[in-house]
Amino acid sequence: MVDKQHLLTTEQMASFVADGYLRFDDFIPDEYNKAAHEEMASGVSTRGGGGTVLNDVWGENSAVGNVFRLPKVQGIIQSLVGENPLYDHHAVHIVRPNSETGQIWHADAIIDLRMHFDIQFFYFSHDTPREMGGTMILPGSHFRRVCETDIARYQNFLSQHAVVCNAGTLLVVHHGMWHCAQPNLTDQTRYMFKLRLNPTVRQLKLWNTDDLNTAGIRGILSRNHRWYGNDVRLEIVNRIKLWRFLIGDESYDVGYWLSRLENMPENVPNVAA
Repeated sequence: MVDKQHLLTTEQMASFVADGYLRFDDFIPDEYNKAAHEEMASGVSTRGGGGTVLNDVWGENSAVGNVFRLPKVQGIIQSLVGENPLYDHHAVHIVRPNSETGQIWHADAIIDLRMHFDIQFFYFSHDTPREMGGTMILPGSHFRRVCETDIARYQNFLSQHAVVCNAGTLLVVHHGMWHCAQPNLTDQTRYMFKLRLNPTVRQLKLWNTDDLNTAGIRGILSRNHRWYGNDVRLEIVNRIKLWRFLIGDESYDVGYWLSRLENMPENVPNVAA
């Protein structure tokens, strides 16, 4: 177990629920980035396949393994999927120089309808300016379970977010996040390392809950990313459901959104005549 100082805060967890991702800029030290970049270029090997406990996947000399063993990275992992999560898979995403076409919009896991969620890390070991592309994500898309390429016909969304960043930037996203690679118009190869992890514990208050009752949580859970128009109400209801699951409180609500749906006759106490 990592020290509490490395765990996510309640506000960060609420942002993950509302936005579907957290971004950590300049998070990984330069010496780790350089070593991981070299390993990605030559090939990242593992000691087990899907279903292997994460701690057993990489040897002590693995540069990528050392990145994910950093206490502050372990704190993110523990906060979201608990200690000893399972390795699902990794991929070194490469966009060659002078690539004028990008990837289609897609989501990775339509078959995954659990309330429990996997996480995916997007790790950028080198500077990624806009002309190099970066991964594009759509904040707030993680509750929109689509068949992988159903959204391929779209080109741009309001509020889409291109990961333009310095070396050492790390994103962690909900497994349902819509995303796509962007064109690389530079003369250098672009690398992005993706790692997916599965929880092995109930995802209940795994983060630093010292600020659990802070007043700002309802505002975070009510964010409007705008691209879904008036459907923001549906998004808020889905966020409340996940937040209830994470904090273990089935009565939690933001305003009167989910409670009104639970006013079924069987749930109303008998009132004496």
